Amino acid sequence: MSRKCSVCDKGPVAGRTYTYRGIAISKGGIGLNITGKTKRRFLPNLKKIRIKTAKGGVISARVCTRCIKSGKVQKAI
Repeated sequence: MSRKCSVCDKGPVAGRTYTYRGIAISKGGIGLNITGKTKRRFLPNLKKIRIKTAKGGVISARVCTRCIKSGKVQKAI
């Protein structure tokens, strides 16, 4: 299963985490220095829910919480 929203196709996004060392200038130091960069992934907040289709049927799908909150999908009871 892919980590994509069934409605808006939102998926993972690449990014980095930075490691800092030192004391900030405002605290009397010489500043923060970046000592490392590590790749990471930002994953969407997906929920597996049962939704109503346009034809009136019910399917199980992975949907992001933004689509659920905005009302783009209707939950099946």
